[in-house]
Amino acid sequence: MNTKTATASDLVLKNLDRLTPDIEAFYKDVHAHPELSMQETRTAALAADWLVRAGYEVTTGVGKTGVVGLLRNGEGPTVMLRADMDALPIEEATNLSYASQETTTDAEGKTVPVGHMCGHDMHVAWLAGAAALFAQAPNAWRGTLMVVFQPGEETAQGAQAMIDDGLLARFPRPVVVLGQHVMVGVAGDIAGSAGPITSAADSLQIKLFGRGAHGSMPQASVDPVVMAATIVLRLQTIVSREVAATEAAVVTVGVLQAGTKENVIPDEAIIKLNVRTFDAGVRQRVLAAIERIVNAEAVASGAPRSPEITPLDQYPLNVNDEAASQRIAEAFRSHFSPARVHHTGPAPASEDFGCFGTAWRVPSVFWFVGGTDMETYSKAKEAGTVNKLPVNHSPLFAPVLHPTLETGVETLVVAALTWLAP
Repeated sequence: MNTKTATASDLVLKNLDRLTPDIEAFYKDVHAHPELSMQETRTAALAADWLVRAGYEVTTGVGKTGVVGLLRNGEGPTVMLRADMDALPIEEATNLSYASQETTTDAEGKTVPVGHMCGHDMHVAWLAGAAALFAQAPNAWRGTLMVVFQPGEETAQGAQAMIDDGLLARFPRPVVVLGQHVMVGVAGDIAGSAGPITSAADSLQIKLFGRGAHGSMPQASVDPVVMAATIVLRLQTIVSREVAATEAAVVTVGVLQAGTKENVIPDEAIIKLNVRTFDAGVRQRVLAAIERIVNAEAVASGAPRSPEITPLDQYPLNVNDEAASQRIAEAFRSHFSPARVHHTGPAPASEDFGCFGTAWRVPSVFWFVGGTDMETYSKAKEAGTVNKLPVNHSPLFAPVLHPTLETGVETLVVAALTWLAP
């Protein structure tokens, strides 16, 4: 006879197997119909409808397309669970039966392909599943569950847009903010740590000014192409020569644009770059070094005007609260086998998730859930080719459905119940 006492997690999760086909169908629908940042109207409508049917108080249009659901269940703390909804301007190449065929118009008026190549569709499905299970098991917990479907994570707009739209004044203050992300790793495994968990990120545009001329008469020009090329090379020395080996930073130039014809020296050049750091002091030094190098090269080249350096977007450093992280790690090890729960260092990816905890001045915790088929990952690890597996933002990124769907629902439930269990 089984004498094990059912836990709150057992009670909330008892309907997971029955609900999984609906969660899978929901996921495939969102995956097949991705929407760019701050355009997530269809996804938001699906999430809102799901919450209404589950019995939540639902508010839509928060920060343009954000959705907030409240499920009040007696006296107790408020816990916030967050999922991001937006996709990327990437043409999917997975050949899945539910692969995206969508195109849309981006913020600059260009027609672009759209694909859920970062896994936010999985995040939406996870949160929808957890929300439904909590609604079906009111006797297993006490308090208020606040579920937040956030727009615009990929452009660092969405979290702040919801905050600017009165999130803090319109909804109850949580005691903790929780979130997660699907990543390369064994499906069904969970990884996290206290302290910094995702990097700060700064994206910049540098506009260089030269003097155009005929390609056969470079002496009449101030060539912005040469200026840009020199700057790109010099920027690579920031990490190698100005950041200590015990510190971490990434400086990546993703865009270099100049000219329209091979025998015309243009007037201007554009550089767009991205910086990742895990320390506020390192961030300041790297950004200052970029400005110094850019301006110095313009002077050395005899540029007629100083360069224009324009911030494009900025992500905060996400720092997991130590006490809350330990609490969740213990709950995960108790619910899952300890072998499935891993400690990981901070990821160089960036997130605007931390804006919520910072704004509310409450602890926040963010962790990762593996989405790679176990056999595929094991073979790659044995061959030393894990770095060749399709990662987030790859057109081939495709988390395996099971057990990734179930695991992400379980983690949200178990983590939330760490505060909501009677």
